Amino acid sequence: MSGSSSITAMEKVVPQFRAHREKVCQAAAGVKQFCVQNAQHDLLTGVSSSTKPFRPQKACSFL
Repeated sequence: MSGSSSITAMEKVVPQFRAHREKVCQAAAGVKQFCVQNAQHDLLTGVSSSTKPFRPQKACSFL
């Protein structure tokens, strides 16, 4: 492939990448907005630390 033909090929590919990048950015913004709007319903933040079933167990100490 010569230099000029690879440049021509890249000139065709770059706009496609830009269009896909724009779609990905829009999707990421939507996901972020969804997460922020639903954060109050998140189980990780909605359960107190004393009732979490998978919290590390405290060691017993007798003095």
